[in-house]
Amino acid sequence: MKLLSNKLGVYLGVLAVGGSLGFLGSRQFQQPTARKQTQVYPTAIPTEANPVNRSNNDRDVNFIATAAQKVGPAVVRIDASRHISASPENLRNPLLKRFFGGDKSKKSSNSLPEQIERGTGSGFIIGSDGRLITNAHVVDGAEKVQVTLKDGKSYPGKVLGTDPFTDVAVIKIKAENLPTVSFGDAKNLMPGEWAIAIGNPLGLDNTVTVGIISAMGRSSSQVGVPDKRVKFIQTDAAINPGNSGGPLLNSQGEVIGINTAIRADAQGLGFAIPIETANRIANQLFTKGQADHPYLGVHMINLNEEIKSEINSSQEFDFKIPEDKGVVVVKVIPRSPAAKGGFEPGDMINKVGRSPVKTSVQVQEQVDLSKIGSELEVEVLRDGKLKILKVQPTAFPKGEFE
Repeated sequence: MKLLSNKLGVYLGVLAVGGSLGFLGSRQFQQPTARKQTQVYPTAIPTEANPVNRSNNDRDVNFIATAAQKVGPAVVRIDASRHISASPENLRNPLLKRFFGGDKSKKSSNSLPEQIERGTGSGFIIGSDGRLITNAHVVDGAEKVQVTLKDGKSYPGKVLGTDPFTDVAVIKIKAENLPTVSFGDAKNLMPGEWAIAIGNPLGLDNTVTVGIISAMGRSSSQVGVPDKRVKFIQTDAAINPGNSGGPLLNSQGEVIGINTAIRADAQGLGFAIPIETANRIANQLFTKGQADHPYLGVHMINLNEEIKSEINSSQEFDFKIPEDKGVVVVKVIPRSPAAKGGFEPGDMINKVGRSPVKTSVQVQEQVDLSKIGSELEVEVLRDGKLKILKVQPTAFPKGEFE
């Protein structure tokens, strides 16, 4: 059962699986989060080959430079910090070290040492009244958030909400007439299109890198973060620690995603949250401080010949599967919406709503689009017969993945 145990629970959306793998907890993946800021001194000397004080009208400015000039003023640096006790557990925690990277400490009132953890990430302004979007992991647990604009102005930031399922967070600063970004369309992106990233890698503010869209629709399990509910954009535009929360742009300078994760053991493998997902979650966070995610309560798995054979030969399951393709329910969570709606282990999911589905990711997507408390029809194949199950998704239970 080793193969099957490795496959179960890799998709979340409608799952209820214990034990989450955070971006920073994966050996192969890390989030481009905080690193201690270093100071860099300029060395270039203006020459005829390196002209200065020339207007854009005097030279052929390409679309990358145009996009950077358009969006750069709306990209911010986010510095977050918090205190933790310097207990042996915290001092050994690699996630804390990798996220904040702080090395200062002080004594608390009871003489127990405390550490100040610091992290630096990126974000971008979506409202001239000071509304910002970033990654949840950039500000997770932060007691103090400072937002610095490209022009050097700095403001204290208030985190209005975070969503760990999509890694989206929103911040508000007290400012007016701020520059803002424009949203593009991530749904219709194609591999090979230009991709421009702007952020603050390693503390180097407003760094611009360029590449292409390498792939679309990467599942959270493919990216190595099965506890997320996102289909990621893959890009080879250089993304480094500190880029987290910064925008990924198209050639028109429109935001198409939020730079979120990188492959630690490779180059040219970066991942971004599509802007449609980020904007949908951000609107909920601004409105009510949290994002609700529809929940059914089933474990499911994508079938192939190997999985089919393992399930049918195992005594762990009391059903047999004739098909070797599709999505099969292997467990129904007691008292969940799925249990109340009549789901059974062995059900093959054919449609969610009116949309045909062939993978667990597609099931997750359709459930995400449903409304909590509203009836959702799911077509399943059971014992060779089609059945329509009517289920009412609830909000995802808190602590389900803790």
